[in-house]
Amino acid sequence: MNHLAAKRKSLTEWLVTTPSFVWLIIFFVLPTITIFAIAFRPTNIDGGIGGGWTLDTWRSLANPNYPVIVWRTLRLSVATTFICLAFAVPCGYFMARVRDSWRQTLLLLVVVPFWTNFLVRVFAWRELLHPEGWLKQGLVFLGLASPDAQLLYNEYAVLLVLIYTHLPFAILPVYAAAEKFDFRLMEAARDLGAGALRAFWNVFIPGISRGLLTAFLVVFIPALGSYVIPDIMGGPSGEMIGNKIAQRTFSDRNWPHASGLSALLTLAVLGPMVVVLMLQGRKQPSPGGEKKT
Repeated sequence: MNHLAAKRKSLTEWLVTTPSFVWLIIFFVLPTITIFAIAFRPTNIDGGIGGGWTLDTWRSLANPNYPVIVWRTLRLSVATTFICLAFAVPCGYFMARVRDSWRQTLLLLVVVPFWTNFLVRVFAWRELLHPEGWLKQGLVFLGLASPDAQLLYNEYAVLLVLIYTHLPFAILPVYAAAEKFDFRLMEAARDLGAGALRAFWNVFIPGISRGLLTAFLVVFIPALGSYVIPDIMGGPSGEMIGNKIAQRTFSDRNWPHASGLSALLTLAVLGPMVVVLMLQGRKQPSPGGEKKT
């Protein structure tokens, strides 16, 4: 009887998870395999994909311009992620500790930017940082910037707007984890002699680790693939790998080359995820109650 119940439970689990597996295979696995496959095809002289198989696309990625763009993409994405997390942790902590009435108001303020179209917000920043914009003129008037200072079309402008755009995605998962955290644990740590900062770092931060991991992924992955913000705010000096993929796809119609760049971007995204999952697997307790080593 127990064997029959176990089989029914297993069958139920398969029926519940099968739609998710099918969705992942159709919309993630198959497109990823297709991208990698196209990267091994030659480019048609008229644009598109040619016949046969070749490694020319991968050899062309050794172009000395690409390491600069890839490094800029990684640098801006990592900086965006950690700056967003640095702001999200105290924000999530504060939102989880205030009264319910204030909590709802603060949560509303976090999601208000989503009520405005993404492109409108980016163009608003472009107007704000424009050489003739009031921000530049105000800084010059106060003597904080020279008249020839350039606030637009550089890496700093791209980083600023990336942080502005992705910060809500970091705050929400951190807040969700902080809301479920038992703050009596921090009070207990204080009673045992820990200072406020030590209790915060050694008790609160590990307690919201899943929220931090979620925030890291939902900021880092979209930042890696950004191309609208660098295109509008960065110019040639702020170009990221997403801009090259868009250029190869739409302007040059060099789809194998675009697929090769996309494959590299996919590996850059999957690499950190695999490392994080491996580290989590090592920290999980074994069936005997001990942590894996």
